[in-house]
Amino acid sequence: MAKKSRLDFMKMKEKGEPVAWITAYDFPTASFAEQAGMDMILVGDSLGMVLLGYKGTVPVTMEECIICCNAVRRGAPNTFCIGDMPFMSYQISDEDAVYNAGRFLKEADMDAVKLEGGRRVITRIKAIADAGMLVMGHIGLTPQSSGVLGGFKAQGRDPKSAKDLILDARAIEEAGAFALLLEAVPPELTEFIAKDLSIPVYSIGAGAPCDGQLLICGDMLGLFQAFTPKFVKKYANVAEVEINAFKAFVEDVKTGKFPEDQHCYHILPETAEEYQKMLDELKRK
Repeated sequence: MAKKSRLDFMKMKEKGEPVAWITAYDFPTASFAEQAGMDMILVGDSLGMVLLGYKGTVPVTMEECIICCNAVRRGAPNTFCIGDMPFMSYQISDEDAVYNAGRFLKEADMDAVKLEGGRRVITRIKAIADAGMLVMGHIGLTPQSSGVLGGFKAQGRDPKSAKDLILDARAIEEAGAFALLLEAVPPELTEFIAKDLSIPVYSIGAGAPCDGQLLICGDMLGLFQAFTPKFVKKYANVAEVEINAFKAFVEDVKTGKFPEDQHCYHILPETAEEYQKMLDELKRK
């Protein structure tokens, strides 16, 4: 399977072929995603909650992101992968933004980066794009700034906030972003922005009328149990499978059903006598 490029995603938008992508943070998940034919993978800063157990995404560091990105790239060498820039990796200055974006490409072999925010981060997006790197915008519900938004709440549900998001989207495109992610906004607004922009516009909880859909792997697989967003469709309940397997293992160990003879490595037959002699010699008196 050949890795898709920015041009492929533009062609898919033109043809009306939606992009399917998920987040992944480790080798096996990335490998399974590639085998399933996923168009893209986002190594999201959601790794803080789904993988590391943080209460939110703010504590996530560049080093944690780079480690996860490397694992994902090893698992999905032929899939377009995006590194999610964590909190404070781009907020301070354009120079910081370019440097940290470059780390995702240079150290983790990512194909692009994503960062949150609209017009307030336009100079960051432009600086990264001008440095020759692909950058995706992200507006609507932006988890890194959820405190400012008043929590994890849907955005753009009234005319004023919707207009702000439209202006943000246009500014992001003009700054040189190759694509835009909308999170938790009404489908009517998503459809307007997707038609208004020439670059691909993707949804995570923003409805169907756009150029593709993203879900967090922990949500769609039923791995993350703290809460399930309204927009998530669960395609599996892996947590239940794992818990039941662990329970069965505990029961087998406690009752002596595991391990059985088939699970053991035995003495080489030709050394059995010598082996037993050695054990007898070393037996404590």
